[in-house]
Amino acid sequence: MNVREEVADLAGQIKRQLINSQEIGLDAPFLSTNSLNYLKEGPQMDVAPLGEDLYFNSLKELEDFLSSCERCRLATERKNIVFGEGLPDARVVFVGEAPGMKEDLTGKPFVGQAGKLLTNIIKAMGLTREEVYICNIVKCRPPGNRDPEPDEIGMCLSFVKAQISLIKPEIVCTLGRIPAQGLVDKDFKITRDRGQWHHLVGIPLMPTYHPGYLLRYSQAKRHVWEDMQKIMKELGLSDPRGLGD
Repeated sequence: MNVREEVADLAGQIKRQLINSQEIGLDAPFLSTNSLNYLKEGPQMDVAPLGEDLYFNSLKELEDFLSSCERCRLATERKNIVFGEGLPDARVVFVGEAPGMKEDLTGKPFVGQAGKLLTNIIKAMGLTREEVYICNIVKCRPPGNRDPEPDEIGMCLSFVKAQISLIKPEIVCTLGRIPAQGLVDKDFKITRDRGQWHHLVGIPLMPTYHPGYLLRYSQAKRHVWEDMQKIMKELGLSDPRGLGD
């Protein structure tokens, strides 16, 4: 166990002890606002800017660091960490919600039906899947494909930001409500706020619907294509075709 893992383990033990003390009615010691937020909402690991104080020199180093991560409850049932894949200096990074069953089995992001649709969206933009980078806001599959909890997202958030910092993309595109709430604003609403430019420490960020949503509501493809056209314009790409019906 390295120093970072020892610190994370110690912090977890302290948190459990404080929670247990509160549950049996003991007065807790004086805690700072950040410490209270940790107890109530889980670890808030935001770093500024984009994970620079984590000191990872490469995506491989970050992936190796996370390869045996047990920082949250998602580690107990996962088969594989789904770190992400694509071009290490991609112009566009797509950030999804959480790995599903197929992703958990393969260790690769977006390999199911939603992944096939995402690949088609990327192709329609005039790019290939190999030319972009694809990851998720959490690296482990939540049981039963449920939404990740706020504390689980909080545990992964700094690592996702470090990932983006290492890639240095021109555009970040969040897929679905959950990654937008993690990277943009916790009050983000997908139906209200998608298609509008936001920024992640200076990097333009475009939130759109998750491909899985499009599998259920094909009429939303038009909105996603409008969002992709905004990204294409920002990147200087031509507009060869749409997503179809």
